[in-house]
Amino acid sequence: MPELPEVETVARSLRPHLIDRKIHAFERYWPKALHDVSLPAFRKAVTNQRIVDVRRRAKFVIVVLERGFVLVHLRMTGKLYPLPEIPPKRERNLISCAFVLSDGSNLIFEDQRRFGRVYWFANQEELELWSQRFGPEPLEAEFTPHWLTHSLAGSKRQVKPLLLDQEFIAGLGNIYVDESLWLAKIHPLTPAAQIPKAKVKRLHGAIQEVLEKSIRMNGTSFMNFKFLGGYEGGYTDELLVFGRQGQPCLRCKREIVKLKVAQRGTHICERCQAAPA
Repeated sequence: MPELPEVETVARSLRPHLIDRKIHAFERYWPKALHDVSLPAFRKAVTNQRIVDVRRRAKFVIVVLERGFVLVHLRMTGKLYPLPEIPPKRERNLISCAFVLSDGSNLIFEDQRRFGRVYWFANQEELELWSQRFGPEPLEAEFTPHWLTHSLAGSKRQVKPLLLDQEFIAGLGNIYVDESLWLAKIHPLTPAAQIPKAKVKRLHGAIQEVLEKSIRMNGTSFMNFKFLGGYEGGYTDELLVFGRQGQPCLRCKREIVKLKVAQRGTHICERCQAAPA
């Protein structure tokens, strides 16, 4: 599933193609593409509206209109990209929906597994109410070492499941949690409240370091993630521990192992990330 860096990459790549265009029409090809809004209501809401901005919150792309917001959750296999023409019917099996724009181009939402959804919020109040379900953004000012120390100390959960919880912190997923915990030398099963303050500070820096570097390199191409023009993320070759099971640890040379944590494949170095007592 695309995580924060991948969704940020999509939003940034779309911005110059969408801002100041108007939505001329909307075509839905997968009946469940829209979340909790009817097709007539959605078409009426977005048609003839100008696109003001494209940004990200958590793992959602937010298309800001003059009045209201279109959100796209890519989920596991979603792709969002511009295309000069909508493909003919025989070639659009994977397309969930498309926005026809005023310059003649189209914004395509393609989704092989069909888990992705398009959301509609009519105003800022609705958007803010939805946004409150998520924790702080890890690259914004509210995510501080003090906040992380206080929040981990108040939790009885193991650290990896906690970091994956979008209500705790927004945008992190399996790849970047594994990377951050390896950098901070923390075992993923460690109870959050038992992590020493020095390691919490290291974890805070590790989270920001891996996210910022991945964004600079347009994310990680894992499974089928691609963005504008079919380009793949460049961070794949920079991964420190994720997907490296059977290979030597880049720090101590011990073999990286893969185990299950919170139903997720989890990659660790058993020497660098000692198991909790």
